[in-house]
Amino acid sequence: MSLSEFGWLKSSARWTYLVLSGAFGLAVLAPQPAAADFFGDPLGFFSPPPPMVMPDEMPPVRRRAPHSTKYDKDAKKFGKPAGPIAIVVSIAKQRVTLFADGKEIAAAPVSTGVAGHETPLGVFAIIAKARYHESNIYSSAPMPYMERITWSGIALHEGPLPGHAASHGCIRMPGSFASSLFGFTKLGARVVVTRDPVAPVAFSSPQLFVPKKPEKQPDEVPVATGSVAVTPVVLAQAQTNAAAPSIGVNPATAPDAAREPKVEKKAETARRKGPVSVFVSRKTGRLYVRQDFQPLFDVPVSVAEPDKPWGTHIFTAMEIKDDQVRWTALSIPSGFVPKAESKGKRAAKLSARETERRAKLAADLANAPSPDVALERFEMPKEAVDRIGELLTPGSSLIVSDNGLSDETGLGTDFVVATP
Repeated sequence: MSLSEFGWLKSSARWTYLVLSGAFGLAVLAPQPAAADFFGDPLGFFSPPPPMVMPDEMPPVRRRAPHSTKYDKDAKKFGKPAGPIAIVVSIAKQRVTLFADGKEIAAAPVSTGVAGHETPLGVFAIIAKARYHESNIYSSAPMPYMERITWSGIALHEGPLPGHAASHGCIRMPGSFASSLFGFTKLGARVVVTRDPVAPVAFSSPQLFVPKKPEKQPDEVPVATGSVAVTPVVLAQAQTNAAAPSIGVNPATAPDAAREPKVEKKAETARRKGPVSVFVSRKTGRLYVRQDFQPLFDVPVSVAEPDKPWGTHIFTAMEIKDDQVRWTALSIPSGFVPKAESKGKRAAKLSARETERRAKLAADLANAPSPDVALERFEMPKEAVDRIGELLTPGSSLIVSDNGLSDETGLGTDFVVATP
């Protein structure tokens, strides 16, 4: 009796029988690997995997910096400008403008922080630079021509520009603009971040500092403000036998007049060099002085009407000739008018808190004083003014503001003032 009589090899079953018979024959005839059993391992189920061949040393991988040549046509390279510079970034316009000696030198598009990672608004200064830097926060993202303005991670650098805010807080710039800017900026260069564009204007006022030659006063007693020694100038608080603490020093631990430490006089050649920065705050009622990112001293100021706003103004000495100083003033709005609702759309219902906030912003704008009015609303001690006059050089600045110092102000920074 044959197999076909039982119907085993009819139709598709016949083909299955033939395929299995052929596979068994190939398995028997195939060469037997050393690790295989009697039946072999033609499909590799029982054989060990082949060893991986790795080179002795892999070459380092360097990530390419993002290019932004698309926008270089709007940001051509420029040479080193003359005079003190100011870098102004407008969040609303997504644009950076370079001013030197009070005049606009160049401008370029930028990309600032998105919602949740907004670029902070305020007054800053460049505190560190690196031609090529990688972010230690965001997966080593490349940051060519990095110029840091806060130690918490905000910087200007070259980066991709999609035409709108797209960063995690940094200020991205086109490659040509970033490289040109990096080439001549120095630590301490002023950076101002505002919502709407602002620009410095020529300014003069008798309330501003004037150059003063250092006077030798061997009989005066030096004053110490906390851990920072002040040169032998009798400041206002010395008359009350109370030493004012320096920035960042706990008043409870500041030395009183009875145990005031002796401070040796320093020769004039040992004075600090570089522009001096002065900040006057309506919030704290004090004047602070820094030079080379180090606090020198701080003193109280007399505020005539504490409830009246000052606004925020930056006065910069452009040129000093003989006993004359050429100043510029840059004013930052205390608020901004929110965008009106588009016609044809249903106006969103505002909460009482939001309505109050918008009303306050509008009032701040309406009552924002001019720079000369702001200077008239406080009086600085004459001794402090004279001391600042001795340190005055081109690039020195005075910042007056309703606000206090930002938490970003610290060791190795200039004054950082946050604005609305």
